[in-house]
Amino acid sequence: MDQAVADRGQVAPEIEKAPTEGDMESDPALSRERELEAVQPWQDQLTVRGMVAALVIGSVYSVIVMKLVLTTGLVPTLSVSTALVSFLALRGWTHALHRLGIASRPFTRQENTIIQTCANGCYTIATSGGFGSTLLGMNKKTYELAGNSPANVPGSYKEPGIGWMTGFLLAICFGGLFSLIPLRKVLVVDYKLTYPSGTATAILINGFHSTKGDKNAKKQIRGFMKFFGISFFWSFFQWFYSGGDVCGFVQFPTFGLKAWKQTFFFDFSLTYVGAGMICSHLVNLSTLLGAIVSWGIMWPLISKHKGDWYPADIPASSMRSLYGYKAFFCLALILGDGLYQFIKVVFVTTKSIYQQVNQKAVTNKGRVDMDSLEELQRDEVFKSGKIPSWMAYTGYVVFSIISAISVPLMFQPIKWYYVIVAYAIAPILGFSNSYGAGLTDINMAYNYGKIALFVFAAWSGKENGVIAGLVGGNLVKQLVLMSAELMQDLKTSHLTLTSPRSMVVAQAIGTAMGCIISPLTFMLFYKAFDIGNPDGYWKAPYALIYRSMAILGVEGFSALPKHCLSLSAGIFAFSMLCSIARDMLPRKYGKYVPLPMAMAVPFLVGGSFAIDMCVGSLVLFVWEKINKKEAAFLVPAVASGLICGDGIWTFPSSLLSLAKIKPPICMKFTPAV
Repeated sequence: MDQAVADRGQVAPEIEKAPTEGDMESDPALSRERELEAVQPWQDQLTVRGMVAALVIGSVYSVIVMKLVLTTGLVPTLSVSTALVSFLALRGWTHALHRLGIASRPFTRQENTIIQTCANGCYTIATSGGFGSTLLGMNKKTYELAGNSPANVPGSYKEPGIGWMTGFLLAICFGGLFSLIPLRKVLVVDYKLTYPSGTATAILINGFHSTKGDKNAKKQIRGFMKFFGISFFWSFFQWFYSGGDVCGFVQFPTFGLKAWKQTFFFDFSLTYVGAGMICSHLVNLSTLLGAIVSWGIMWPLISKHKGDWYPADIPASSMRSLYGYKAFFCLALILGDGLYQFIKVVFVTTKSIYQQVNQKAVTNKGRVDMDSLEELQRDEVFKSGKIPSWMAYTGYVVFSIISAISVPLMFQPIKWYYVIVAYAIAPILGFSNSYGAGLTDINMAYNYGKIALFVFAAWSGKENGVIAGLVGGNLVKQLVLMSAELMQDLKTSHLTLTSPRSMVVAQAIGTAMGCIISPLTFMLFYKAFDIGNPDGYWKAPYALIYRSMAILGVEGFSALPKHCLSLSAGIFAFSMLCSIARDMLPRKYGKYVPLPMAMAVPFLVGGSFAIDMCVGSLVLFVWEKINKKEAAFLVPAVASGLICGDGIWTFPSSLLSLAKIKPPICMKFTPAV
C-alpha cells in the first residue's frame, strides 16, 4: 500500500505468509531437478519475448495498481501474482508454438524470474511513485482541500503533467538500484537474510518448473481465465447502470439506506474481493474494525459538535471541518504504527549485525561440510554474476548529479543541496532498510520518506515548505525503497539460480518502463475521472494526508482543528500500544491484535471496500475448510483473475469517459414513500 501505498511494506508481513528457505529443501524432487539443471549465461536469460511479456504484464498491473492507489490506497503484495501470470503467459506461448510445429527455446525458471522481476519493477513505480500521495498532493484540488493556513500559501501547487512527472521519476528512481549493489553478497550470501517475499516468489517459480508444477499450472490457467472473464464482464455489466452521480451497483445499499449513508455496503468490487483473498484474515478484519470505529462511532459523535468544535458554514471537504478530524486521526494511526515499526526494525537490525560480526568466524568454520551441494551451486551462480563496484558507485554519483540539476528546475522550492543531502544519507538508510526487510519483510521506505518530508518542510520554511516537503520526502523514499526492492529480487535470483547481473538489468529495464507507463496511466485516470474528490469514488485519500503532513511540518500543531490534537494523541498512543501488544503478547493472543496501518485506511475512504475484502476473506476461509490443498495453489490464480478482470475494465471505461460516452441507465435507491 504508495500507502501500502498506505505503507505497503508495513502491512506486507500480514498480507503474504512467505515460506522459509527450508521449505524448498523438503522437496527432494525439486532439489534433484535443480542440481541437474544447466544454468544459462546471464545474457541468454534476458530474452526479447521475456521483455515483451514483462512490458505487457507490467502495463496491465500498472493500470490495476493505479486504480487501487487512486481509490483506497491499499495495494496488496502482488509479486506472487505477477510470477504466476508471467508463467502462464510464457508457458501458453511456448505450447501454442509447439502445437503449430514451430520450434522455440525452452522456458526456464531463470527466464520466469527475469520476467517477474521486470514486470514488478514496472508496476512498482505506479505503487510507489507518489501518484496517490506526494505528487497528487501538489495539485490545485488538494491545495484547496487543505484550506487556509499560513503554510498553504497561494500558488503552492503544481498540476500533474506527463512531461515533468516522467522526467522526475527518471531522475529519482534509478539511484536506489546502484546504492547497495556492492553489498549484495554480504546481505544475501554471507548473512543469509531470508527476505520472505523474495523467498516466497522463488519457491513459487521453482514449483512451476517441476513436473508437479506443470500439472497444477493447467488448473491455474483455467482458474485464472475463468475468473478473469467473470470479473471483466461483471464490471462491463455494472457500467450500464452507473450513468449519473451515486448510481449503480457500487452504491447498492446492502444493509439498508442508513448503513449506506455511513458507507457500510457491499459495492460488488471484485478487485477488493480478490485482494481480500490474497491478504490475511487479520488485515481484512482490521480494515473492517477501522470502518466500524470511525464511520460507525467516531464521525457520528463528532458531527454532533458541528458549530462548536468546527464551523457549521464551511464545506464538508474542508480540513477545518469534520474532514480534518478524519485526515489527522488516520495520520495518527499511521504514524503511531510507523514509529514503533521503525524503532523495532532498527533494534532488530542493530542486534543482528552485532551478532553477525561476533559469530562470523564460527559461521565460516566448517561451512563446506554443512552446506549442501545445491546451496553451494546457488552461491557459486550468485557470485559469478559479479557487478563491478566501480560501476555501481559511478552510476550512483551520475544519477545524484542528474537529480541535483533537474529536480530544482522542476520545483523551485527545492534547492540543489537538498538533493545532495538526500543522496548522501540514502545509502545508510537503504542498508538499514534492506537489512531490516531481509529479517522482517517490513519495508520502512515510506517511514523514512515521512521523516524526510517533515525535515524538508521545516527546513524550507513557510513559503516553500509544503512543496519542498512533498518532493524531498518522495525523493528519499524512492531511493530507499528501490534498494530494498532490488535485494528482494536478488534473493529470488539466488534461490532460482538466476544471474544477479541479469536481475539488475531486468530491474533497470522494468523501472524505465514504469517511469514512462505510470505517468501515462495516471493521466488517463486523471483526465477521465474526478480524482481526489473526497465525496466521490476516486478519493485518493493519501494526497491530502501527505499535504497535511507537510503543513504540519511547517506550522506545527497550530494547523489542527479544535480538540483534534488531544484526540489524535490518544489515537497515536492506541496505535503504538496495538503494535507493541502484537509483539509482546504470546503468539496465541498477539495474532488477534488488529493492525493499526490497516485500520487507518477506512478512516478516510469509508467501509465499503473493507466489506469487499472481508467477503474475499470469507470465500478463502470456506474454501480452505472444504479443500485446503486445492485452495493453496488455486487461490493465487483465482484472486489474480478477479483483480485483473476488474482492473482491466477500468481502461476501456476511462476511454469511454474521455469520449464523453455515458452509461445509459442510472440505478438509484431511495426510501419508500
